[in-house]
Amino acid sequence: MRGAMPAFMLSVSCAAAETFKTRVEPLDGEKWWGAATTLGDIMPFPADTKSFDLLKNDFGNQASPLLLSSKGRYVWSEEPFSFKFEKGALVLESRFEKLSARGDGAGTLKSAFLSASKNHFPPDGKIPPEIFFSKPHFNTWIELVRNQNQADILKYARAIRENGFPCGVFMVDGGWDRYYGMLEFRADKFPDPAGLNAQLREMGYKVMYWTAPFAPSAGGEFLELQGDGVLLQGADEPKMKNGRRKAAIIPWWSGKSPVYDMTSPRARAHFSKRLKALAEKYGIDGFKFDGGAASSVSGKGILFDSPKYTPQDYPRGYSQLAFEFPYHEFKSTWKLGGRAIVQRLRDKHSTWDGLRQIIPHAAACGMLGYPYFAPDMVGGGEYKSFIGVDPGRIDQRLIVRFAQASALMPMMQFSLAPWRVLDKKHLDACRDAANLHVKFADYILKTAREASATGEPIVRAMEYEFPNCGYENIRDQFMLGSEYLVAPVVTPADSREVVLPRGEWIDELGNRYSGGRAVKIDAPIWRLPHFKKLHQK
Repeated sequence: MRGAMPAFMLSVSCAAAETFKTRVEPLDGEKWWGAATTLGDIMPFPADTKSFDLLKNDFGNQASPLLLSSKGRYVWSEEPFSFKFEKGALVLESRFEKLSARGDGAGTLKSAFLSASKNHFPPDGKIPPEIFFSKPHFNTWIELVRNQNQADILKYARAIRENGFPCGVFMVDGGWDRYYGMLEFRADKFPDPAGLNAQLREMGYKVMYWTAPFAPSAGGEFLELQGDGVLLQGADEPKMKNGRRKAAIIPWWSGKSPVYDMTSPRARAHFSKRLKALAEKYGIDGFKFDGGAASSVSGKGILFDSPKYTPQDYPRGYSQLAFEFPYHEFKSTWKLGGRAIVQRLRDKHSTWDGLRQIIPHAAACGMLGYPYFAPDMVGGGEYKSFIGVDPGRIDQRLIVRFAQASALMPMMQFSLAPWRVLDKKHLDACRDAANLHVKFADYILKTAREASATGEPIVRAMEYEFPNCGYENIRDQFMLGSEYLVAPVVTPADSREVVLPRGEWIDELGNRYSGGRAVKIDAPIWRLPHFKKLHQK
């Protein structure tokens, strides 16, 4: 007998009988972007690209059922689809509908985005709280990993100020609660959590704590949640007296757990109520909402709240908690472009290759309709990069270049303590990058407000802002809004080539350039090259 069919497949009336296929022939010189932030470093997609299935995978980060063409065309669906490229042709497959490329092919990447945004995910006119943009965030993850404790958290928080770093949002990462899903502090690690948070707030920080949709896997609380019908159901599990099946057990990076069914409004309300009670009791401003990826709930044998839902409805439902908690951060989001949600790019390895992913991923994130984000933690958030590594052997140049690549992004986030691993020269350069972000706060906020009205990305690919100039494969520089070109150093070298579009430009040192050419510039460790576009009078 065949295994139980996942509920999301049962919901598609045509899925078992038919798959809708479309082949979109390429226009002359046409390139495509979109679908998922994590695919940004291969955008524009090569002429021959393997199939990516959005039905089951958001690739651990923001995703949307959207593809954008450099010729002004776009593909949109209300449901997930798969796509690939064969000799330049875009091949689309959907279990839900016949797809097509919209538009007459006479536009640009920017016009494709603006059309899609207007028709399918218009901006809501709001931005997240200003403190997310105006000062860097600090997160305890890399320094403490799972040994989150009151004494070391205070030590880290004080060290931020003692070392002259600006900080607006302070995040305590996972490991603070007694066990995942309990939503109660470990008494042995946190003797006075309310007092801790009061001290952090007195330092001027907004205080956030890590959370995730995982629930306790045993005991009275698990039985209560299961009985309340707020957990994902296992299709092969026996039915209970309430007619629901027992909870599915979902594998994740720290083990296996039952999880809240975030496709269910009732389950979200239950989870939200618990978080609000926690916040009120201990003086917490908000939460870092981790987990929630579509790929984590796409396996066989999972039943959602309704058979109409797909795995992508899981991160979409989860991310809607942003509208109840102004201070929040999400990493997996689906089909919520144009909304005032704080995003973070997924964890990067602490390598030069990891650093080089930041700019193309940031540009992709914005073109999916998510303009408000922090790139990954400075130095890389993939904590295994630092396990068992002698601080004296860390590549200090890499940490500084990570900081510089983040400095002129919409938001900036630290976790690795720069003062612990950097000598004075490199620490000064890292601190300068943090202060540069503060210096640009007014301009960044201006572009954020513009994004809330127009939907446009804050971080823009060169092809987006300067179409048909041969810039589609530039992945190591970007436009911050429409005025600043930012060219971080993403190699071990102390120089780089910068492509300046036509017009007049002035760099941060006061040097003037005529554009329409590539220029070679020196970029010693203290320098983040950036250029302001001069407007003709």
